[in-house]
Amino acid sequence: MATIEKRPTADGNMTYRVKVRMKGHRPQTATFATRSDAKKWSAKIETEIREHRYFPIAASQQHTLSELIDRYSKGHLTRKRVAAQQAQQLHWWQTQLLGHLPLADVSPALLIQQREALAETRSPATVNRYLAALSHVFTIAVREYEWLDRNPLQHVSRGQESRGRVRYLNDDERNRLLAACQAGSNPDLYLAVLLSLATGARRMEILGLRWPQVDLVRKTITLLETKNGERRALPLGEQPLALLRERAKVRRIDSDWVFPGRLPGQPAQFRHAWETALQTACIEDFRWHDLRHSAASYLAMNGASHQEIAAILGHRTLAMVKRYSHLSESHVAGVVGRMNAKIFGE
Repeated sequence: MATIEKRPTADGNMTYRVKVRMKGHRPQTATFATRSDAKKWSAKIETEIREHRYFPIAASQQHTLSELIDRYSKGHLTRKRVAAQQAQQLHWWQTQLLGHLPLADVSPALLIQQREALAETRSPATVNRYLAALSHVFTIAVREYEWLDRNPLQHVSRGQESRGRVRYLNDDERNRLLAACQAGSNPDLYLAVLLSLATGARRMEILGLRWPQVDLVRKTITLLETKNGERRALPLGEQPLALLRERAKVRRIDSDWVFPGRLPGQPAQFRHAWETALQTACIEDFRWHDLRHSAASYLAMNGASHQEIAAILGHRTLAMVKRYSHLSESHVAGVVGRMNAKIFGE
């Protein structure tokens, strides 16, 4: 029995996907530009199967890369926090003369050529993100769709990324910035910046905070949609906790955002207020994300271990945390000194 499904493509055209199911045989699928071609193919396949003359073509020859990306985008991409960014990355792969190719023809050598083309205009980290987005598409094609036997990107190396910058506020800069935020025209900015510094949470984790995530009794905030997809509870210090308690008394009744924006249903962004505070405080080369680096740096300088910093920041591995190692050298030296004194009596 054959079924034909009409499906739109990324360029606005229509295709017809036909699936032939017959008892004792694996389902066979193919995609055509017209319904008549789809019917002819299904009738031919059914006849060949009944007469035991059908030798199936590999799925990797039947489906194109564009077809795979379209299916992946509908079934998997929409569930990701970075959906918009990866949709743009996958669209690039479709338009780089690869989309029309059967999956069987998308070889590691061809992908390496495209990687090199990307590297001419993008950083190694960005190139790696493009490769990672496409790699997961291929992984799903292998595991779930059975359109490929292996992921061709397994044999394509990634570029060496820089360790990333560590820009953090020194004591004087921190005091100037907090004072500028407190004196600014937006009364919410000070609390948002203070929470970022006190918890190490990402910008959108703070700006996207809702009151049900705030537990004033247990003195924690719970991050529900983090970058790595895991929930994370963060303890609140006394100063941000006191400010949240005061704010809870006068919160808006038409919104559960801790920092509601001007438009209904959207959180605040603070772009203008943030830039103004930086200028007022005379702080240069500093982004909101550097508040997170500042929190991690303060943890390292106050003796927190790599594991503790990773748990607070929500990193799954210690690789990202090692950038703060130099800031904890004095603490490590103290630990070694105490160990030597206890063992050798120094």
